[in-house]
Amino acid sequence: MAHEARSSLNNFVAALERHLEAVSSGRGSDDPAVLSAYEHLKSAFLDYEEALSDQFGEILPMELAEDDEDWA
Repeated sequence: MAHEARSSLNNFVAALERHLEAVSSGRGSDDPAVLSAYEHLKSAFLDYEEALSDQFGEILPMELAEDDEDWA
């Protein structure tokens, strides 16, 4: 499914803001609100990346961190 880049960007920015709110008011990386915000941010990032590729044939100049137990 093709995604519109502008809409995906708006969702990504909103996800960044929600993540910051969760992290700044949370109780660490095991806090359910922080985990939920992280998953939402990850999904929004991937949607935006896909939208850029679909619409413009472009990619982002960064990648998601690999799942690693050291980051958990």
